[in-house]
Amino acid sequence: MTRYFIEVAYRGGNYAGFQRQENAHTVQQELEQVIFTVTRSQLKLTGSSRTDAGVHARQNYFHFDVESPLRAGIEYNLNAMLPDDLSVRRIVEVGEAHHSRFDAVSREYRYHIYRQKDPFLSGRAFYFPYTLDFEILQQAAGVLKEYGDFTSFSKRNTQVKTFRCQLIESRWEETPEGYSYYVKGNRFLRGMVRALTATMLRAGRSKLDIAGLRKIIEMRDCTKADFAVPAHGLYLERVNYPLGHPACDDGY
Repeated sequence: MTRYFIEVAYRGGNYAGFQRQENAHTVQQELEQVIFTVTRSQLKLTGSSRTDAGVHARQNYFHFDVESPLRAGIEYNLNAMLPDDLSVRRIVEVGEAHHSRFDAVSREYRYHIYRQKDPFLSGRAFYFPYTLDFEILQQAAGVLKEYGDFTSFSKRNTQVKTFRCQLIESRWEETPEGYSYYVKGNRFLRGMVRALTATMLRAGRSKLDIAGLRKIIEMRDCTKADFAVPAHGLYLERVNYPLGHPACDDGY
């Protein structure tokens, strides 16, 4: 058996998420069907990072095993059959012990907000025309790095062994359209980035102070955080692997 990593990018609007689900159209299902058509190999993809329905990814990975090595240039054939909102960036042969999820050392997300109505950003960012205090947003983003338990920012009934995450970077940035929240961490909980974003937006609108944000974090209660920002503003920007890893291009 030969193991490969496959790097993909997609717009999430037409998908019920990244991972295969019963009676739902997902990125994994679409990709598995096209790989079977091209290779005639019935295989199962294992994803590096799940994304919810409607969330986009500029970079995400699967790994899979096949009995015979893939022919050169197969990326072209796959992309010719995939829909316009899903593309294969590259396929890399790796050792049989490599795992797309467990080998990853960090992941980067960005949430995009635009301030003026723009039909070209609709469905690709969150229209939020309200006045925001950028300094408070930045202060709130910095506070998050002081904590390690993000129970308050995880959706209910999340099946995980721990709610602990390490945020390596957390900041707001001004963009030509408005703002974006960038966060890099060793792992993320289900719904976590959207919850962080929505809760900080409350602070940016003076509906929550920094002491209140700390209290929400320390209460470890997801009913206290805000999850009310749409999925289409969120992008998985990058999945990072250690320097020297077959899927790594420039370290992390």
